[in-house]
Amino acid sequence: METVIYRNIRAIREDNDITQAQMATYLNISQNTYSQYETGKIEWTANTLVQIADYFDVSVDYLLDRTSKKKW
Repeated sequence: METVIYRNIRAIREDNDITQAQMATYLNISQNTYSQYETGKIEWTANTLVQIADYFDVSVDYLLDRTSKKKW
């Protein structure tokens, strides 16, 4: 499951031409910390997943690959 989260978040970020640095700024974390999240060195927090879902206007379930729908 974890690999799916990392893959989905990276894919949606890249599909929207957003850099890791831009995401880090939005999340109020360092780019290094964001990179560690995205590569699985540290686990995503529920709050961070919600912030990312809100940023890309998708559901957390979409990020977790629990649905193919981008919105409810």
